[in-house]
Amino acid sequence: MTDDAGASSAKTPTGAVGPHVAQEAGVGAPAGQTLWHGRFATGPADELMAYTVSLPFDRVLWRDDIAGSRAHVTMLAEQSILPAADGDAILAALDTVERELAEGTFAFVASDEDIHTAVERRVTELAGAAGARLHTGRSRNDQVATDLRLWCKRELLAVVERIVALQHVLLDRAERAGATYLPGYTHLQRAQPVLLAHHLLAHAWAFGRDVDRLLDTRCRLDVSPLGAGALAGSSLPLDPARSAALLGFAAPFENSLDVTSDRDFVAEALFDLALVGVHLSRIGEEWALWTSEEFGFARLDDAYATGSSMLPQKKNPDIAELARGKTGRLVGNLTGLLTTLKGLPLAYNRDLQEDKEPLFDSVQQVSLALRALAGMIATATFDAARMQAAADSPSSTATDLAEWLVARGTPFREAHAIVGSLVRASLEPGATASLADLVRAHADLGPDAAALVAPGVAVSRRTTRGGAGPDAVAAQLTRFRAHLAAEVASFEELHG
Repeated sequence: MTDDAGASSAKTPTGAVGPHVAQEAGVGAPAGQTLWHGRFATGPADELMAYTVSLPFDRVLWRDDIAGSRAHVTMLAEQSILPAADGDAILAALDTVERELAEGTFAFVASDEDIHTAVERRVTELAGAAGARLHTGRSRNDQVATDLRLWCKRELLAVVERIVALQHVLLDRAERAGATYLPGYTHLQRAQPVLLAHHLLAHAWAFGRDVDRLLDTRCRLDVSPLGAGALAGSSLPLDPARSAALLGFAAPFENSLDVTSDRDFVAEALFDLALVGVHLSRIGEEWALWTSEEFGFARLDDAYATGSSMLPQKKNPDIAELARGKTGRLVGNLTGLLTTLKGLPLAYNRDLQEDKEPLFDSVQQVSLALRALAGMIATATFDAARMQAAADSPSSTATDLAEWLVARGTPFREAHAIVGSLVRASLEPGATASLADLVRAHADLGPDAAALVAPGVAVSRRTTRGGAGPDAVAAQLTRFRAHLAAEVASFEELHG
């Protein structure tokens, strides 16, 4: 996607580049000219084309490129920059190109350096001299930036939809979990019992923040670059506000230098997606543990697990492991782009071509992970007895015992020390008294406190708002249903 001085236009293909370019780009017979051929006495070297071609990955922008071209041509005709007949001919040609690309019949040629060149070349073939006017007042710099913003608006919304679908799965499993509880962990050590519903909702709330971030990023990128040209605007009477309105952007650009070089929105999207990946990785790590024989908290449905080529007994949580593993790739995509951007002067530089592959990859990988994890969690079976047996370890009630003392006037640090010493005594080699026995016999505790050590008691005592006990979780479920309904309403409004 090379810098293009706005007024040039493609011609009917006459030149050629080496056949290996066509092979690498996945395109047809070599033919055609570059968009900048007038400035050069010879055609580009095969090595240059092979290294700079972006068609293999930017062809996904074809819908957006055609939409941008339609808006641009409509604006040109309305401004009397383009004769009405030429505008009609170009729009008709764009309809044909759209149909060919949608049906898979579009014939690429070796000179199609990127999707923008390919579309313009084909429009010129179909519309003749009128097609040569398509690029009037436009540079590939503002064209590419427009296409990418349109793509992000659509695809980030699709990612939001998939996150919301996973949140629905988590909410459904939380509602069905009932009174099931399991150990809550810190440092991967059993800490306090929590309701399974509470644990599942913890992930659901985190994904809610991801939704907020993605929608916020989408709002910030909702600016049209059309009319900015290569970097300085145009001497033609363009109407950027009209182009913006035709494309459904919230506003036109304010500064042509800024908008043609700005990839903040790509960096923001990559950060948002990387953080979604971190949240998916955290779930993946837990489910790899939960479905192990050592934990045994859950069992995967056969459709969402894999086997071993050598070990007949194995049932592996590959989705969970890949959700964990691919997050490094998402973080790498973000850091790679930030490293590219950090040394660039204004305005456009060819380095910016490197924004697309990481963005497209991150969107694809996050989308695949969201679908796969939603299916895995929706179909899994929880082992409530195994979870609750692990949560009923007497030492998991230590905080409740300390708080029981606090409620009766003992300073917390003193209460902490008393209970800690009893836990230590119950765990020493050769100990004959259980923690419950030691609590019952202690002068400051006694039988009433010992009752807290009984199975299932501690989790019922979590009463604070947002806590892990039955009443608090029931209220939390109500709040999360309302939150999710608001997310869906917001998504549906944006989706139109």
